[in-house]
Amino acid sequence: MPQLAQLSEVYLSQLFWLAVALGFIFFVIAKGMVPKIQATVDARQQRITDDLEAAQKARADADQTEAAWRERMDAARAEAARIANDAKQAGARDTEAKAKKAAEKLALQVEASEKKLSEAVQSARAEIEGVAADLTQDLVSRLTGIKVDPKDAASAVKAELNV
Repeated sequence: MPQLAQLSEVYLSQLFWLAVALGFIFFVIAKGMVPKIQATVDARQQRITDDLEAAQKARADADQTEAAWRERMDAARAEAARIANDAKQAGARDTEAKAKKAAEKLALQVEASEKKLSEAVQSARAEIEGVAADLTQDLVSRLTGIKVDPKDAASAVKAELNV
């Protein structure tokens, strides 16, 4: 193979040019890129440090603001509790008077409703007795063929319902 045969003649020149190329790449990276990367890293580190300091200051300010807010809230809660207690007592007196009036009014309404309910029950019972008497008459006449007097049917139904 002719490529391998000439290797011993050219390998020193190839090593030289390899060293030159690697040296060139090293200096380009070391002198051109590394300072830019280092400057970026330094700027980032400085920004992080500044941000941490600002965060610490903001936290201290927030703690002070929170302490002041808690004091105001405690005072406001105490005042609100006092006002609520006063209003509760006044409301209890007012509610008691209103409840008494409402109880009297409800008692009258209950009495009237009981009377209406009693009337409605009596009316429904009379109507049921009438319908049951008519039904009894009709069933007896259909089943047995016997005509039943309406008064007899009504008295029989009344006797059964009152039992």
